[in-house]
Amino acid sequence: MARQTNPGRGRTSFRQSLTAVLDPGSTIGILGGGQLGRMLALAAARLGLKSHIFCPPGDNPGSHVCDRITLAEYDETAACETFAADVDVVTYEFENVPVACVERMAAQVAIRPGIDALRISQDRLVEKNFLAGLGVATAPFAAVDDAPMLAQAVAGIGLPAILKTRRLGYDGRGQVTLRTPPDVSGAWEQVGAAASILEGFVDFEREISIIAARGLDGAITCYDPPENIHANGILAVSRVPAQITNEIAQAAMTLTTHILNALDYVGVIGVEFFVLKNGTLAVNEFAPRVHNSGHWTLDACAISQFEQHIRAICGWPLGDAARHSDAEMHNLIGADAGQWAALASEPGACLHLYGKDAPRPGRKMGHVTRLFGKELHT
Repeated sequence: MARQTNPGRGRTSFRQSLTAVLDPGSTIGILGGGQLGRMLALAAARLGLKSHIFCPPGDNPGSHVCDRITLAEYDETAACETFAADVDVVTYEFENVPVACVERMAAQVAIRPGIDALRISQDRLVEKNFLAGLGVATAPFAAVDDAPMLAQAVAGIGLPAILKTRRLGYDGRGQVTLRTPPDVSGAWEQVGAAASILEGFVDFEREISIIAARGLDGAITCYDPPENIHANGILAVSRVPAQITNEIAQAAMTLTTHILNALDYVGVIGVEFFVLKNGTLAVNEFAPRVHNSGHWTLDACAISQFEQHIRAICGWPLGDAARHSDAEMHNLIGADAGQWAALASEPGACLHLYGKDAPRPGRKMGHVTRLFGKELHT
């Protein structure tokens, strides 16, 4: 059963919404009520915009800060249509929103980023083929639809490799690392016998990402690339500046620009890269949304990735992506959030807690960003 508080009415017609620049006071529709939806709603409020979140019932920290909320499952047609009629643009905070839900809304209101970016990013095989079609380097990969195909893929790609479900995997979920031949036995069952992809290991020196935005007018701006460190498949630390050359940074920005234009994208995107030991780049994946590795922009830039996304989807001019400080962002996973008192008293530390109800192992409860220096980097 859908529950909608304080239902309103959209301010622009469907045809107008496709190209309109939204005025302050307009309503942003956000699919998903997690921490990214929360930070998007806060950014919208800073710009005098309202937010209406659509999400299933549960622990939804975005609901604490939005103007309106619809609690419904994504397959509830009537709830989707009512929500779309109440907002001036729809965006999403995560890439696993069912495409059918977004397609229903697209008949009534502009969707930014578009449905193509959502559809492609939801399936790792489709995503890899899309990137390959653009001439973008990735890890070697092969489709795996059953155990015999897994054996064939291992024979072609070699070991070590990672078997990943094509859909619904994130933060290390739905993945099995295969290092030796005995690891292959039973791996298909470990991913739930679900359609998967085998990715070969790449000889990389470090991982970086590009957080970039493309506006309604096609303008593009990129933040400085952070260097990212993962633990147990979850991002642990992002550091800016990354220990890379200017040439590598520019190459990553150029590839990201290529992806944005190919998707006719509007909004913020996160593109994850491997920096190979030979000095070249390979794309790991892209996320059609604001990205965990861009959280440092909240404190080290005048315009955060969240405000940048709101600006883009509303047709506003993109903001300056320059940083005023070096930064190091640490995710607070599970019980880490219990350190809040010490972090709150630490000079130079910027604490962000997401308001979730209970810490669990592997659950992102917040983050802390430490700033270093105060000079403008261009």
